[in-house]
Amino acid sequence: MPKTLDHIHHVAIQVKDIEESLNWYTSNFSCEVAYRDESWALLKFKNISLALVLPHQHPPHFAITKDDVKPYGVPVPHRDGTSSVYIQDPSGNNVEMLKLAD
Repeated sequence: MPKTLDHIHHVAIQVKDIEESLNWYTSNFSCEVAYRDESWALLKFKNISLALVLPHQHPPHFAITKDDVKPYGVPVPHRDGTSSVYIQDPSGNNVEMLKLAD
């Protein structure tokens, strides 16, 4: 039986200004703004989402969706109904274990 692969929900990059970066990405690429506030924004592309985050708010990371994130630590609830736990791989890269809203 083939193994079910995990799903990468988004990649997050740090930017200096959310609005400036949103304008640049939406002017240069075919993508949609799925969410925005003063501390981060989410751009939806055909195959993955790109999060634009401020350095003092969120670390650069990629997010993998899981039905249960508790095995990775204590989940932190987010205002959009999701919850997550940040872990690090052996090289120190940040991985967000993300439970989507029910």
